[in-house]
Amino acid sequence: MELKESALADSHVTASPEMRSQPPNPVVMAEVERLLAGRTRDIRLKGELARLFQERSWTRTAKIIRAWMIWVVLLDVLTLGLNAILLPKAVALSMLPPASILPPAALATALVWRKPRSVWLQRVSLLTGLFLILLSVALVGVSAGGEFYERHLNIMLFVAITAIIIFAVPLAWTVTVASFALALYLIFQLQNPILNRGSAVAGTLFFASGIVATIVARHTMTILAQKTFLLELRDKRRVAELADANARLERLAKTDPLTGIANRRWMMETLNRLWSAGAERPPGNAMLMCDIDDFKNLNDRLGHAEGDRCLVKVAGIIQSSVRRNRDHVARYGGEEFLVVLPGADERAALATAERIRASVEAASLPNPASRVSPYVTLSIGVAAQASSEAIIAPEKLQNQADEALYLAKKTGRNRVILYKPDSLTA
Repeated sequence: MELKESALADSHVTASPEMRSQPPNPVVMAEVERLLAGRTRDIRLKGELARLFQERSWTRTAKIIRAWMIWVVLLDVLTLGLNAILLPKAVALSMLPPASILPPAALATALVWRKPRSVWLQRVSLLTGLFLILLSVALVGVSAGGEFYERHLNIMLFVAITAIIIFAVPLAWTVTVASFALALYLIFQLQNPILNRGSAVAGTLFFASGIVATIVARHTMTILAQKTFLLELRDKRRVAELADANARLERLAKTDPLTGIANRRWMMETLNRLWSAGAERPPGNAMLMCDIDDFKNLNDRLGHAEGDRCLVKVAGIIQSSVRRNRDHVARYGGEEFLVVLPGADERAALATAERIRASVEAASLPNPASRVSPYVTLSIGVAAQASSEAIIAPEKLQNQADEALYLAKKTGRNRVILYKPDSLTA
């Protein structure tokens, strides 16, 4: 993963192991589509995309840099120990001063990359640390002389190449590291007593070709990583859109399109869920079956548009008359509404039903064709199961509410009737 410098210069970065859960804004997604529509080699992240990419990749990049620095220190100490054992004492001692530059430089760099810091500090620490590491390796060979001279210069180039390959940093940083390595190699080879100037330049050009190829490969890896990031953003957006579409379809499937309250299907699912809750279900349940009086006459006299407005108004009144956090309201069919009151006894159910009936009547919605009143009225059947009674099926409780509603209609409409096993009383 890469660090993108252009949009983050001199700013602090909040590291995160993965992208934020919120999808990017439409402008960013438009840029994502534009980049993915073009050639892969032309991908360049700027602005918000660069910030998101760095936020996503910083943790991994920092871990790699810290691990590399620590292992370089361990290998340097191990090499010095072996040199002290295997080499003549004079040679081993000559290597010690330049080799001592490496550990503090590497450890300081690892320390800076322990947590997110401003980009300029990250850049300076990494480039300075790598320069001192490369210089230390080169000076070890120069100080020892002889066969160690050119050997350690080659080791220095190897160290630089591994850093170029492994560190997912901006291209400018990579080129700077390569320049450090080639400059040090050329300078010290020009001073090599066993090489002439032409051989030193030729050797530098040879290694430069390999390093340039490595930089190109690293840059290609960078672009591919950025393309993967863009594809992830696009897929994430598409998944979010699909989830949103599914949620809308789910809401539509459970919502009455006219009144906006739940439909019959949702109410059936709710009843099944409530009755299967077992010990979690509140003791006692009640149902209200509400029906608009002479609704067909209203449609015939005022038209279906006015009938639809009446249904919407009545649905809103019923919804506002119940406990929003516990009770359930659904349009059950035509002009009928079913209200489920979990944990309600007869007294609470009757009070709620009367509140609904009175609120609809007080709304004074016109129904000049009604046989009861010039305004819209409701008849309501109530069925309640006491907490002390054995649990009965929701279908049976609903049938009881239907029977009570039938009696409310039969005995004059615009009234609340409670179901009783033996007789129905107002």
